[in-house]
Amino acid sequence: MSSSQPYMQSSPATPSRRRKSKFTFRQLHQLQQFSPSNPLRVIAHIDLDAFYAQCEMVRLGVAEDQPLAVQQWQGLIAINYPARKFGLNRHVTTIEAKKLCPELIMQHVATWKEGEEKWAYRDDAFKDMATQKVSLDPYRRESRRILAIIKDSLPAAPVQRVEKASIDEVFLDLSAQIHSVLLERFPELDRPAPYDDPTENLPRPPTTALNWDTDALIDLDEGQKEEEDPDWDDITMLLGSEIVRHVRAMIREKLKYTCSAGIAKNKMLAKLGSGHHKPNQQTVVRNRAVQQFLSGFKFTKIRNLGGKLGDEVVSAFNTDIVKDLLEVPMDQLKRKIGDDTGAWLYGVARGEDASEVNPRTQIKSMLSAKSFRPSINSMEQAIRWLRIFVADIFSRLVEEGVLENKRKPKTINLHHRQGGQMRSKQAPIPQGKVVSEEILFDLAKNLMAQVVVDGRAWPCANLSLSVGGFEDGVTGNRGIGSFLVRGEEARSMMNSARDTPEEENFRDISPPPGKRRRVDDGIGRFFTPREDSKEESEIDGHRANEPDEEMQENQMNTTTSSDDLYRGGSTPPSAQPQVEDSSPRQAARHQTHVTSYFCPHCNISIPASAQTEHDDWHFAEDLQAEEHNNRASDNNSANSSGPSRKTQQLPLKRSRGRPPGGGGAKAVEKGQKKLAFG
Repeated sequence: MSSSQPYMQSSPATPSRRRKSKFTFRQLHQLQQFSPSNPLRVIAHIDLDAFYAQCEMVRLGVAEDQPLAVQQWQGLIAINYPARKFGLNRHVTTIEAKKLCPELIMQHVATWKEGEEKWAYRDDAFKDMATQKVSLDPYRRESRRILAIIKDSLPAAPVQRVEKASIDEVFLDLSAQIHSVLLERFPELDRPAPYDDPTENLPRPPTTALNWDTDALIDLDEGQKEEEDPDWDDITMLLGSEIVRHVRAMIREKLKYTCSAGIAKNKMLAKLGSGHHKPNQQTVVRNRAVQQFLSGFKFTKIRNLGGKLGDEVVSAFNTDIVKDLLEVPMDQLKRKIGDDTGAWLYGVARGEDASEVNPRTQIKSMLSAKSFRPSINSMEQAIRWLRIFVADIFSRLVEEGVLENKRKPKTINLHHRQGGQMRSKQAPIPQGKVVSEEILFDLAKNLMAQVVVDGRAWPCANLSLSVGGFEDGVTGNRGIGSFLVRGEEARSMMNSARDTPEEENFRDISPPPGKRRRVDDGIGRFFTPREDSKEESEIDGHRANEPDEEMQENQMNTTTSSDDLYRGGSTPPSAQPQVEDSSPRQAARHQTHVTSYFCPHCNISIPASAQTEHDDWHFAEDLQAEEHNNRASDNNSANSSGPSRKTQQLPLKRSRGRPPGGGGAKAVEKGQKKLAFG
C-alpha cells in the first residue's frame, strides 16, 4: 500500500513528449490566496506522538526506549510506543499493565487537592479520588511551547496560516509559502502568461527527478506510473514535505518531542496521512495517489463519519469501506441519506475536502469540572471545590493575557447535577476592572447559593464551572496617574513656570468671562472686546457681586450694554478709555503699553498692540455702511418704478394648530422686493 523511495529517476524527456503542464498561470497565482479549490494547494497535519506520555518522559528525563504510561486513578490515558510493544492499550487497568510489562513506569497526572490552590504531582493521588481533581495544565503549557516553535519556524503572517486543532495536533496551510519558494527556485514561473492570458498552461517542470528524502510515499493510483515526469502538483508536495521536515526537526531539537505529519491537498487527507506511519515519520499523499490511499480505509475513521452518520451510512449500504462507496452513484447516495449529505459523502469518498485552515487559535471557553464518587452533601464541600475550579481557570486566564487585558471572558457559568436533574446558573463578569481570582470566586459562590435556594441541591453528583464569551480587551489605554508628574520632574516644571512672564501666569489663573447676552445684528458681533478693556473689568466686577443668575438676566434686559453702544457706532473697545486699577493684574498689563498709535478717524491714541484690531474694526464699519447704502438705493428704485404695492395689513385670525403669522400673505421685509410675473 505504501513505499519508501528516497530517490526516483524518471525517464528522460523526449521531443515527442508534451512540454505543457495541466496547471495554469491562474492556478499558480491563486496558490498565494489560500484558495481551498486550488489543485496545487498543500496542507500539512502535525500530530505529537503519544503526547501526554512524551511530556512525562521529557519532564522525568527517562530514556526514549523506556516503557511509560500516564495514569489517571486506576486507568491509563496515554502509553508511549515502547510500552505498546508489550500489548498495552488504554483499556487495560494499572494492575493488568504491570503484569504485561513489569518495567513499566506509571506516572499519575497532576491533581488539584481539596483545600489547596495549586496543582501538584502526588504519588498517592490514585488512592484519594474523592478529594482530588485531575489537572492538565502541564500538558497545556507544553502544547503552547510547541505551537510557538511551529510559528517561529514559518514565515510571519499573512504567509503563515496555522490552526491549533487540539492540544496535540496542528494544521498548516503551506500554499502561500510554497508559492514564494516556487518563484524563487523556478524563475520561469515569475514571467507573464503568454498573451497575458491567465488560462494558459504553465510550462512543465524542468526537473525529471524528485528527492523525497525519507518520507513515506503512498503508492500511485492504478494507471499512474512513477516513470512519468512530475507536474507542478508533485513539486508543491515536495516543497511542502521539506518545510514540514524542518518544523519537526526544530521541535525535536528545542523541546525533545517527536511528531508525525501528513502532507496532502486538503485537511482530511493530511490528517489521515499523519496517522498512517507513526511514530516520528511523515507521509506524503500525492494527488495521483489519493484513491490508492483511501481504498483501504474504513470511512468511519474519517472526521464526521465516526458517529451516528457513519452508522447510518453503514446501515444503508452494508459496508464501512471507502472503496465500496466509490461504486455507489450520487443519485443513490442522495436518495438514501439526503441531498446535501449524499453530495458531501460522494466527494469525501473521492478525497475531496474544501474546509479551510482556520488561523484563529484562541480558545472560546474554559471549563473545570468534577464528578463526585461519593456525592457531596454540603455547601462547605461545594465551596472548597469551587475554590479549586476558580484557581484552575484563573491560572489559564493568566496565560491567555487577562492580567494585561489582552483577552477577558464576559460570563461565568455554574452547572450542577443532582440525580438526573441538571441545572445551570449564569452571571456576567464585571468589565470595568481587571478580572481577579477573588472576583471569580465570589461570583461562583453566589451562583452556588442560587442553586441551593432553588432547593434539591444535595446530594450533588457533578459540579462544573466555566467562563466564556471571550473578547479582546482594549490595550494601550493610560491611567490618570500617567498624566501626573512627581518628584524632580514636578520641581523642574515649577521652576520653569517661575521664569515665565507675569502676564502669562495671570492669564492662566484668571477666572473665565461672565455670561453675556447674545445679539445677532451686524458684522460687529465678530469683534469682541479685548481682555484689558473697560467693559471686561466692569462686567467681571458686576458678575462677582450679583446674587443669582435670574437677577443677572433681568438687569441685562433693562440696561444698555457696552456691546450695544459699540454696534451703534461708538468707539471700539480698543479705543475706549481705560479705568485705572491698582490690582497687580492690571498693573502688569499697563506696563506692557510702551508705545501708542494715534487713530485719525477717532482722534484718540491707543496702544500700538491694539492697532491691528482697531483698523479691522474701522474696515468692518465701512463695509457695513456700504451694505446699508446699497439696500437703501435698491428700495428707492423699486418704489419709483411703478405704483405702490404697499397695502394695509389687516389682523389675521389665528387658526387652530397654526402659529401666529402662519397663514395669509406675508409682508415684504426690509431689503426684499416682490417679483411681478405677467
